[in-house]
Amino acid sequence: MEQKKKVVLAFSGGLDTSFCAKYLSEDLGYEVHTAIANTGGFTQEELSEIERRALLLGAASHAALDVTHDYYEKSIKYMIAGNVLRNGTYPISVSSERIFQAIAIIEYAKSIGADAVAHGSTGAGNDQVRFDLTFQILAPDIEIITPTRDMTLTREYEINYLKEHGYEADFKKLEYSINKGLWGTSIGGKETLKSEQTLPEEAYPSQITATAAETLKVTFDKGEVTAINGIEFTDKVEAIRAIEAIGAKYGIGRDMHIGDTIIGIKGRVGFEAAAPILIIAAHKMLEKHTLTKWQLYWKDQIGTWYGMFLHEAQYLDPVMRDMEAFLDSTQTHVSGTVEITLRPYSFTLVGVDSPYDLMKTDFGEYGEVNKAWSADDVKGFTTIMGNPMKIYYNVTKRAEGK
Repeated sequence: MEQKKKVVLAFSGGLDTSFCAKYLSEDLGYEVHTAIANTGGFTQEELSEIERRALLLGAASHAALDVTHDYYEKSIKYMIAGNVLRNGTYPISVSSERIFQAIAIIEYAKSIGADAVAHGSTGAGNDQVRFDLTFQILAPDIEIITPTRDMTLTREYEINYLKEHGYEADFKKLEYSINKGLWGTSIGGKETLKSEQTLPEEAYPSQITATAAETLKVTFDKGEVTAINGIEFTDKVEAIRAIEAIGAKYGIGRDMHIGDTIIGIKGRVGFEAAAPILIIAAHKMLEKHTLTKWQLYWKDQIGTWYGMFLHEAQYLDPVMRDMEAFLDSTQTHVSGTVEITLRPYSFTLVGVDSPYDLMKTDFGEYGEVNKAWSADDVKGFTTIMGNPMKIYYNVTKRAEGK
């Protein structure tokens, strides 16, 4: 008997990947091995249910690949260091996970000697590029199969196909699609398809349960969160989850992101990301106190490029490692505690306590007193600083005959 070819399917348990699991086996004759790469968005119960579905669909094996801490060390850490907010709004929440999910899936495929790898992305979004590009770079000899995209399938077709092949599940189309991850949750629905509407309150997975103001103190060491309200965290992933739990009950981190997709069309998605928004805001304030003017300037430039490249599937380009080296260097003195006041839908950055606070100087107090220079020093400095402008106006006036 001819041995079947192996395919590893990136499997979430949803309609598209359920169809792919059955189609790859029944119609294309592959030995299907499903795998899910968990970057912090799944509970153990959810992972168990996904495995159950995969095996019911006939998968020869199923693997749950936990890459949450890898995702933090190789991505989130640098998104914090770079204060990355795409278009000044979106902390590249779930979309930043896709590269690390793709890396985990293709490495697993190589480890079991798979002939092909498959995913259920459609042809209308960014994820198809993220998966394809990562697979092509890390395993150019492994075939990529994408039935959902290639066949332009409807939900009805997929559901009927699964029923005809003896598999029935509740694939009720939810009013809102929720994609939860460690670095935030994306929310899509009918309002996100229209430019003039926003998501209603009930669309957000986390509902407001706190009304009284609360103080949150976030402590950083070299740019990484190490304590929350005085409680130390050695596990940075758990620190993020703890801040998310505190901020989410106030409805903090909700917004709508509008931006350019990799494939060239505009995209719109709602999101809630209490931890990312609070951490980045606190981190940015701490940096204002501990970094020099030019460090802050160039960090803004690098952070923007780093976020854009990450969003557009360029994570494996070596220039990303160069930018990470720069970001690492800038975090040397980004240590201290930031106090934040939380209220429903909002927060206020109160202040910073850091041994590296550049306001704590013996040179002077802004607007009060100078200690390291004299009045004559400032007069001479101002005269020299004004020379280029004085020359410009002098020459222009003479040339125009005024």
